[in-house]
Amino acid sequence: MTAWLTVTGIGEDGFKGLGKNARRALIGASKIVGAQRQLDLLPPCIRGERQLWPVPFSLDALIAMRGEPVCVLASGDPMFFGVGASLARQLSSDEMLILPAPSSCSLAAARMGWPLQDVVTLSVVARPIAALNAQLFSGVRLLVLSNDGQSPAAIAALLRERGFGPSRLTVLEHLGGEAERRVEGIANDWADPAIADLNLIAIECIAEPGTPRLSRLAGLPDSAFRHDGQLTKRDVRAITLARLAPTPGELLWDVGAGSGSIGIEWMRAHPGCRALAVEADEGRQLLIEHNRDALGVPGLHLIRGSAPQALAGLERPDAIFIGGGVTREGVLDTCWAELKPGGRLVANAVTLQSEMTLMAWREQHGGELTRIHIAQAQPLGDFDTWRQALPITLLDVVKPFDA
Repeated sequence: MTAWLTVTGIGEDGFKGLGKNARRALIGASKIVGAQRQLDLLPPCIRGERQLWPVPFSLDALIAMRGEPVCVLASGDPMFFGVGASLARQLSSDEMLILPAPSSCSLAAARMGWPLQDVVTLSVVARPIAALNAQLFSGVRLLVLSNDGQSPAAIAALLRERGFGPSRLTVLEHLGGEAERRVEGIANDWADPAIADLNLIAIECIAEPGTPRLSRLAGLPDSAFRHDGQLTKRDVRAITLARLAPTPGELLWDVGAGSGSIGIEWMRAHPGCRALAVEADEGRQLLIEHNRDALGVPGLHLIRGSAPQALAGLERPDAIFIGGGVTREGVLDTCWAELKPGGRLVANAVTLQSEMTLMAWREQHGGELTRIHIAQAQPLGDFDTWRQALPITLLDVVKPFDA
């Protein structure tokens, strides 16, 4: 198939900054689709019919033009948080010719003198800024695509709230154009100056003394979560997640999620990890919503209801954790039926009844049982002694590919 659609990255320097192939595509296009700001960068000699993206955004009208010579304008690199990525999910690579310009992050790295491979890049364009919470580590450099002129103030407030007030912010407006401007400051002292909507924020993360260290590895401190006591404790959580073995792109069901700690740590393991937290209790649902934002995974999807009924119609998972409700009729069997072949199921039991349920289920489906005993040193008068936590029985089973 011959490409009918050209996706052209255009910078703030407009038509004059485009290469020969991009100019030729625009001159020959019957229709040109883009945002108003991008269309305004074109000279009068471009005769193609100019069309704005529909509101709400949709690709349907564009795809209906298949067969015509159409050009889409995108900011910078269309495949970097851009419309090119959306188009690639619906069109084959043979149908599109993508002509990127330097991305805003490439330009920002050049202005800051930061090697791009050493920088974390992310976007808050129509996305929750809470996602930044998973990236906040002292010494890390972030390049953040802003949603609008209010984003720098909102991010400065988030940094202060999370104990990163000393962090240095550099706001870069209209990168690559005649109106390019640089605004610098410290999050603690950010004065909320007027900022153009088109901006990118470079952040050098610096933590206040005593700010909690929240590693991406499994086993966050229990104090990192709000909970009502229904929480898989730190050491058991680390052991559980090691068996669940999160891998980029995989989906976890966290069934009987409590405070959502397993699903949250699963998603923190890699930006591509996804999770559903299934919880019936309204108070714990509020805790999950707080914890997912505070720990930087606002994309964790909360399913309000009880298993097994609440599991109907959900996307099939690659791994399942059952932290509560293993004795409820149909929970284990439904989870096992919906688990993808090769997927992992891990269930934890505290009571004798739930332990017996796991043992009986193991007789039919196999798997490994592990008993976890954890004790902590605590005061006893003028001395210390070991205080034993309730033992945990853990079932770990991998679903055969022929099941």
